[in-house]
Amino acid sequence: MNQNSPTTLDVTLGARSYPVWIGRGLLADTARWRERLRGRHVLVISNTTVAPLYLDRVTRGLEGLKWSSFLIEDGEAHKSFANVERALAALAELGATRDACVIALGGGVVGDLAGFSAACWMRGIDFIQMPTTLLSMVDSSVGGKTGVNLPAGKNLVGAFHQPRAVVADIDTLATLPDREYRAGLAEVIKGAAIGDEPFFAWLETHADALAARDDNAVVEAIARKLRYKAGVVARDETEQGERALLNLGHTFGHALETAGNYTMLLHGEGVAIGMLLAARLSERLEMSSAADTARLQRLLETVGLPVAIPPGMDAQQLLALMRLDKKNTAGTLRLILWRGIGKAEIVAGVGEDDVLATLQAAIAG
Repeated sequence: MNQNSPTTLDVTLGARSYPVWIGRGLLADTARWRERLRGRHVLVISNTTVAPLYLDRVTRGLEGLKWSSFLIEDGEAHKSFANVERALAALAELGATRDACVIALGGGVVGDLAGFSAACWMRGIDFIQMPTTLLSMVDSSVGGKTGVNLPAGKNLVGAFHQPRAVVADIDTLATLPDREYRAGLAEVIKGAAIGDEPFFAWLETHADALAARDDNAVVEAIARKLRYKAGVVARDETEQGERALLNLGHTFGHALETAGNYTMLLHGEGVAIGMLLAARLSERLEMSSAADTARLQRLLETVGLPVAIPPGMDAQQLLALMRLDKKNTAGTLRLILWRGIGKAEIVAGVGEDDVLATLQAAIAG
C-alpha cells in the first residue's frame, strides 16, 4: 500500500458526489486533494492535539492560496455554538468568499463543527474532511451530517452538508491512543451488525488483526464499512427512511454520553454499549435470539470495547434523555432494533416499560 494507490470509493449523489480516499501518505499527497478546492480562501479547522502532528502536512499543500487555521480544544464538550461563532469569525477575518473551502483536520468533533460552520457561512461553502481517528474515518466523515451539541443533548442542532472529498490517511492512526482506536472499531462493528452478516463474520475472524492495527485489515475494514454506508447515503441522504438504520445503538449511546457530560464515555464506547442494549431490548421483544446478543457481546469484548453501563447512571434519567432523540415521532420512542446480525430495522412506538426494564437489568448487572 502506498500513497499512489489508495483505495477509492465514491459517494454518488449526482452533482454533489465526492470521492473517499483511504490509504497511506494522503495528507501529503496534495496533488490529489488540492484539485477539489474551487477558490483561493481556505480555513483549516483542527484541534490542539491533532494540529501539532499534522497541520504542517496540510498547509504545505495550500501554497499560493490565502489560508488560516482555527483550533479548538480536544473533546466532545467543545462541539459548541461558541466555537462555531469563533470559526465563522475566522472565516470573516480571512475574507472568505462563496467559493472558499473549510478543511476539517481531526476527529468527529472537528468534522462535525467544521462542516456545520461551512454550511452556515454564506449559506453554504465547500468543505473537505480529513479524518484523523478511526471513528471519524469509518463514520462521521462520510454522509454529510454536521452539527453541534446542546446541554440538553447531543447533535440536536445541525445540517446535512456533503463534503467535497474525504481524505482518510491511515498514517494518522499511528498516533491514535488505543482507547480512541477501539472506539472506532465500534462503528465498524455497527455497520456489519446493521446489514452485512458476512462482514460481521469477517470481523470475528480478523478481530485480533484489527486489535493489532494490521494495515491491510484496517484498510479492508474501513472500506467495507464505508461501501455499505455510502450505498445507504446515496439511497436516503437526509434520513427519511433507511439511513436511520445507521443509528443502531445511538439512541441508547447518546443518552449514556449525555448522562456522562460527554466526558465519561467516548462516542464509540457509547455506541458499543448502546448496540448491546438494543440487542437485549430486541431479545426482550422476542425479535431476536440470545445467541445473536452473545455473538455481538463477544466481538465487542474481543476488540476491547466496554459492554456495561458505567456505574452511577440512573435508568429513569437515561430514558428521559432518550425521549429527546431526533428519530422519535409523535411523542413515542422510535428505535433501531434487529432481528439478528445483519437484520436491523426501524421500530416505532417502542414501549417505555420495555426500554426501562432493559436499562434496569443492565444496571443491575
